[in-house]
Amino acid sequence: MVLLQTDLPNLPHRGKVRDTYDLGDGRLLMVATDRLSAFDVVLPDGIPDKGAVLTQLSAFWFEKTRDVVPNHFIRLADGSPSDDLGFPLPPEFIGRSMIVRKAQRLDAECVVRGYIAGSAWADYEKSGRVFGVRMPPDLKESEAFPEPMFTPTTKAETGHDEPMSADELVDTIGAEAANAVRLRTLAIYKYAVQYASERGIIIADTKLEFGIVDGEPIVIDELLTPDSSRFWPADKYQPGGAQPSFDKQFVRDWLTETGWNREPPAPRLPADIIEKTAERYREAYRRLTGRDLMS
Repeated sequence: MVLLQTDLPNLPHRGKVRDTYDLGDGRLLMVATDRLSAFDVVLPDGIPDKGAVLTQLSAFWFEKTRDVVPNHFIRLADGSPSDDLGFPLPPEFIGRSMIVRKAQRLDAECVVRGYIAGSAWADYEKSGRVFGVRMPPDLKESEAFPEPMFTPTTKAETGHDEPMSADELVDTIGAEAANAVRLRTLAIYKYAVQYASERGIIIADTKLEFGIVDGEPIVIDELLTPDSSRFWPADKYQPGGAQPSFDKQFVRDWLTETGWNREPPAPRLPADIIEKTAERYREAYRRLTGRDLMS
């Protein structure tokens, strides 16, 4: 089945993909639906198993990187008494729900880029810069940067996230937090890049969110998923153009080819695009974790 909507008690926030429920004791239940957004618009069709991939891959990375950077993950919700939800968890939510600590979200998206792709490439083609930084004149699309670039953006509830300078980040979240999230974003990215490279995947870029718990910025929301990252198969990598990927870039490319103006409503997705996208998400999970998806 494809899960597009959820209806449980105490829903304080419904995002583009996740529905978050307040458990009333400093914990949240985060349910990842199968909704898919592209160009800041939620598409009318869901992707089978997408929510399960996002939840289980995030849980995998949260557990793997908790000694690198602290995070909000407590456990995957499995419908057992150990969840301590105060209400029964519907069977279709198992595998796509996690219990996390509540945090005070910082209003910035922490983006790190190891390769020039997407909006970074568009910026470079237009100005010779990447988010204000002058680049060499002969870069190719999808080429690796000498060092990963930290390029934070605003956290927009609707519409597009906008690039933030270092000063703007400090003005938004404070100097101490800005320095911490920069260092922690780079630390997680470098750790994940090394791990993924041993499994045949290039992590071209990724986006993290942070929240404050006990005065400390910790990773929240999701971590290193096909929604928040560009995953490229290493054996097909060739700079000089766009790369095949295990993420929603496949859908973005199809939508662009249709001539859609990126304004609601989005077009319906053909069945073959839905299934090919689902398989890309599942394959990313299999390659990175070495196991099949729990569904």
